[in-house]
Amino acid sequence: MLYFISLGLHDEKDMSLKALETARACDLLFAEFYTTKLETTKEKLEQLIGKPIKLLSRKDLEENYQAILEEAKDKKVGLLVGGDAFVATTHAALRLEAMKQGIETRVIHGSSIISAIGETGLHVYKFGASVTIPFLEKTKGKLPESVYEVIKLNKARGLHTLC
Repeated sequence: MLYFISLGLHDEKDMSLKALETARACDLLFAEFYTTKLETTKEKLEQLIGKPIKLLSRKDLEENYQAILEEAKDKKVGLLVGGDAFVATTHAALRLEAMKQGIETRVIHGSSIISAIGETGLHVYKFGASVTIPFLEKTKGKLPESVYEVIKLNKARGLHTLC
C-alpha cells in the first residue's frame, strides 16, 4: 500500500488528523521537500509522528522510484508531501506507476496553494495555466523560458498566473 500524505502549507501543525493518523499507521515513511518549502524540519515531523522519515531527492522520486514501490508491495508506505500531494505531476506519475504494478494507493489530501488563493481576493476561475518557478539555488539563478512564456500567455488572455 502506498499512501500519498499531504502536509498542508506551512509547518507540521498544518497536517490534518487523518494525515497524522495515516502516517502513524505506516511501516515506512518517506518525505520530499523539493516541490514545496515548509517551515518545519524532518526532525519535527518525526517527533510529531513518532517514526523515522527518509528524505528523498528529486532523483529518488523521479528516477529511482522503484525502490519505494518495492517496499509498498508488502508494507504500508507513506510519502509525505508539502501542500497537497496531487498539485505536482511527479506524485501523479508515481501513483500511476504503482497502480500499473498492482500496488494499492490512497490519497490523504491537504490544503494547497490552489485552495489558498481565496485569501488574496482573487478567484480560481480567473486563473490561466499555472507555472512552477524552481528554487533559484537549484537553477543557478536563471529561470526557464517556460516561466515567462506561461505568464505572457495568461496576461494576453486577461488571466492571473499562479506561480
